[in-house]
Amino acid sequence: MSDPIDSADSSDSPDTSAAQASSDYPRAGLWRRLAALLYDGFLVTAIWFLLGYLMQLVFGTGNELVDGQVQTNALQSNLLFALMLASASGFYIWFWTRSGQTLGMIAWRLRAQSVDNHLLSPQQGLVRWLLAWPSFACFGLGFLWLYLDPNGDALHDRWSGSKVVVLPKSHSPFN
Repeated sequence: MSDPIDSADSSDSPDTSAAQASSDYPRAGLWRRLAALLYDGFLVTAIWFLLGYLMQLVFGTGNELVDGQVQTNALQSNLLFALMLASASGFYIWFWTRSGQTLGMIAWRLRAQSVDNHLLSPQQGLVRWLLAWPSFACFGLGFLWLYLDPNGDALHDRWSGSKVVVLPKSHSPFN
């Protein structure tokens, strides 16, 4: 697996003191998580706009007016949906496995990491992303679980072996 996060910040024993420092960070609450999700939602939406624009450049609109109703090309619609799904999952999994932080998480000083304080593996990132959608879609019950969980983890955190922690104000994400 990867090295513990923040190993460059410690001076004694990089592996043990960094893991200890990282494990002492408090778990993120619901409102901070939702704020970071909103920030990331703006970025993902911008990516989707770009994809839609590129699809129109390549294929045209793919729409036509038939008997007063707009008919869309099913192949183009399905391709655009697949690209949107791939770009959204790629966005989150890329950031979670590289630094533990998306851009919204950087703004709100959050980091997703494994329960043993390492960066998420691609498998953990995929499981986390796949389970976060039902957690949110079922009236947010998966996110509300963090109020019942003794560690303050949401359901998708628990099932993916990850946690979201709040970083100290002194943390610099761009080192």
